[in-house]
Formats: sequence, structure tokens, C-alpha cells
Amino acid sequence: MREILLDGRSLKAAEVEAVSRGAKVRISEAALIKVKRSKELVCDLAQQNRPVYGISTGFGELSKVKVSPEDNGRLQRNLILSHACALGEPLDRSSVRAIILLRLNTLLSGFSGVSPEVVTNLAKFLNLDLCPLVPEKGSLGASGDLANLAHIALCLIGEGQLAEAGGPYRPAREILKKHGIDAITLSGKDGLAIINGTPLMAGLGILAWREAEALWHYANFAAALTFEAFRGISRALDPRIHELRPHPGQILTARLLRAYLAKSEYLDSRSDDVQDPYTLRCTPQVHGASYDAIEHVGRVLEIELNSVTDNPLVFPEAEDVISGGNFHGQPLALSLDYLAIAVSELANISERRIERLVNPQLSEGLPAFLVAHEGVNSGLMIPQYTAASLVSENKVLSHPASVDSIPSSANKEDHVSMGANAARKLRQIVWNSRQVIAIELLTAAQAIDLLPPAKLGAGTSLIYQAVREKVKFLAEDRILNEDIKALSEMLAERNFLEQIAADFPELEDLNRPSTLEKGS
Repeated sequence: MREILLDGRSLKAAEVEAVSRGAKVRISEAALIKVKRSKELVCDLAQQNRPVYGISTGFGELSKVKVSPEDNGRLQRNLILSHACALGEPLDRSSVRAIILLRLNTLLSGFSGVSPEVVTNLAKFLNLDLCPLVPEKGSLGASGDLANLAHIALCLIGEGQLAEAGGPYRPAREILKKHGIDAITLSGKDGLAIINGTPLMAGLGILAWREAEALWHYANFAAALTFEAFRGISRALDPRIHELRPHPGQILTARLLRAYLAKSEYLDSRSDDVQDPYTLRCTPQVHGASYDAIEHVGRVLEIELNSVTDNPLVFPEAEDVISGGNFHGQPLALSLDYLAIAVSELANISERRIERLVNPQLSEGLPAFLVAHEGVNSGLMIPQYTAASLVSENKVLSHPASVDSIPSSANKEDHVSMGANAARKLRQIVWNSRQVIAIELLTAAQAIDLLPPAKLGAGTSLIYQAVREKVKFLAEDRILNEDIKALSEMLAERNFLEQIAADFPELEDLNRPSTLEKGS
């Protein structure tokens, strides 16, 4: 993997994903100079008698309490110790790497007043693959992801737990010593700068968004194969219809489906109907709306990637420090809730297509549950149950986190975003939805094999082939959990997307999300 240059201004979502998967980073020399300048100003302020939030005062409601210069270092250390109270299961390595990267990139903007040792050691954590133990729960999404980020800060000061390259967690002090990394003595506003911001909700959100972006393609692949299994009526994809309602996602979805289904001998081969059910006929409208939501959320997240989100902010040129509220996660909370709904809808319509395929009353003559010798065999009866369960869970999880707020810090922090909760729910929804799409691919391929032989479409032939490379035709009942997992893992690896893009030149000129770009 290539090395990512960090300057606080130009980080891309694809680079966040690359670092989350193991890519290394390099700090821009110009950015390091800015870090040093802002730290110098903070050091000067720490020696003065004027009150500056978090440098010569306490935190939250304790901002009215003055702190002497002699107690500044103790103030910063105690902040980390007291705030490290996140709970729950540890976040996975990829998520923690994304969080560290986003915090590092923010600090490199030069407006945080942090010590250079903080940014260099965070970069070492990434490059040496040292993963702090960060419990997943505890953020209110305002004043930043304080409780969770404090567990990263613990490791910087030689406390807490670290894991090496996927190994077990061990005391951070031991790991730092092994790698010749000195524990940091916090000063100025180091502690506050490390934990006061949005990297947890943004990091989890960006990784989930990248998965959602890919999932949108998977949903189109599955829908196209199901469309063919039903010998769908192609006139619903006519561009003249979609030009009259020119939502970009709708137009793009219809165009993709036409491309995938081109030259199919299955299309339009039912003579007993002139109009398909909504789950086929309205795929461009439903999938297209999710695409537009994904694109919108992507723009919000890409702004956040290179934003400065801690408090107070340090302006070295003006020799000024300003307290504000850039740590508030409302832009992310609203957007991640929106994305959760959009992804849930991809699973909702997919599950209904699965039901039509396995239900003999709806499947246009296909065998019940898509297996011969039904009764002795249950076929694909229960995968639809599983899909229904996952979709139902998505509906519960899609309730917006951002409409809630519980005041904290003696009502000093009297409105919070709950953005971290939105991000955590979104992750589960994306995972659930990927399983549902995998089940649809399994089911549609089985249906195709039960039809009289005919030529598949230009794209669906590739999709079918990819599915059959992972799972074989179901002639007799077997453990289907393994088939679903195999297809889900195929989708998670993204090779499926790259394979279709590489083997299907008709898609090269399409305005598609960046997941199909080589090297992203």
C-alpha cells in the first residue's frame, strides 16, 4: 500500500480506508512547522495569568475555575485519566486506525496548539501497527468523542492497553518501551486537543459510507440478476421515463440495469403480463434515491475529513485563542442517520425480491423455495427468514440518533448530537444489508439455474459467474449459512466490483461512485 502524506488539508475518504487497512502515513514538513508554531503560542499563554479555556481553566462547567501555570501539566494528564471511561467491546483495528488518522490530520492543521511529539507518536502508532484498546460506547457526540478518544490518549502517556499487529492487548508502557517510543508528558492543551473532536463518529462514518457506496453497486447487481430470473419487462428501464424525473441516482440506476441486462434472452419473455411488481419496476427509483443520499453524505464526510474540530482553536498569526463549538457532531449525526435510512431501503427492497423468488404464489412458475423435491427439501425457505430478520432489525436501528439529546457537565453542555451512536448503528445496518444482498444473489442465481437455458445479459452473466465461483447449485439441502457467508465475504473484499468493472467495458464511462476506481 502506498504511503499517505498528511498535511491537515487534503485527506480523502479512500485514503482513510487505505490507512484503516494498513497503509502507512508520512507527516508533511510544512504541517509540522505549523504544529510547532501553534504550540509555542499555547506555551506562552500557559505562563500568563489570563484565563484561556482548557489551558488555565478547568473543563466543562469547571471553566470558571482558574488553574495555575504550575498545574497545567497535571490538568492535562488528569483530563485523560478522568475521561477514559468508555465501555463496551473494543473497536476493531480498522476503526481505531481510521480514528487515529482523523485525529492526527486535524492536529496537523496547526490550529490545535498540540505538542509535535503528539502528532509524531500518533503517526508511529499507525506505521508500527500499534492499536490502542478503545471501547465503543460512551460518546455523546459533542465536546467531541471524549470518553473513547481518552483511551487513545492513555496509550500516548504510557497508560492503557495496546496491541501489536493484531496481537493481544498488553500494557501500553511495555509496548512503547519495546519500540523505543517515549511516553508523552502532556502540557499546554495537549490532552484536550487529543480528545476534543469528531474522529470517532467521522472515522466510523467514513468506513461505513465506503461500504455503503459499494453496497449500492451490489444491490444493483442482485436486482439485475433477479430481474432476469423473473424475465422482467424491460420497458420500465426505458431512458425516456427517467429523463422525465431527472434525479441523478434514478437515471444512473436505470442506465446500469440496462447495461447489465443488454442482450439477455430472458427479458420480456413472459407473455401473460405487461407490468412488473414494484420491486422490479421501481428499482431505479428506489435504488436511485439511496444513491443520491449516499452522494450527499459523502460530501458532508469529505468536508469533515479536513476540518478542525477541537476547542479552543489557536490562531498563531493573530496570537489569539478562541473558544467555539466545532466539536459538535450535528452535521455528522444528521447525515449518518440519513445514510442509515438509505442503506436500510436497499435491504428492504432486496428482501421483497427474495420473497418473490421463493414464494410459489409470486415466482412466475418457479419451484417452491427454488428446489426440486420440495417437502423432502426446504430449499431456500429459511434464507428469506434470515433476510427478513435482518431487515426488521434495520428498521429498529434506523430510528435517528440525532433527534435525541441529554445535557451533560452540569448543563454546560446542554445540547449534544449523539453522532457516535448514529455511526455505530449505521455500521450494523451496513453489515446487515450486505448479508441481505448476499442472500438475494444466492437466490437469484438458483432461480436462473431452474429456468430453461438461455443467454444471460452482458453484465448479469458476469455476476452469475462470480456467484457460482463461490457457491454451487442447490440440488439437495445443505448448510446454507456457509454459502451466505461466502457471498458476503466476496462483497466485503470488493474484488467483485473490480472484476465487473474490468470485464465490462460498457461501464467505463459511467458516473459511478469511487469504489470502482482502481487503487481506491
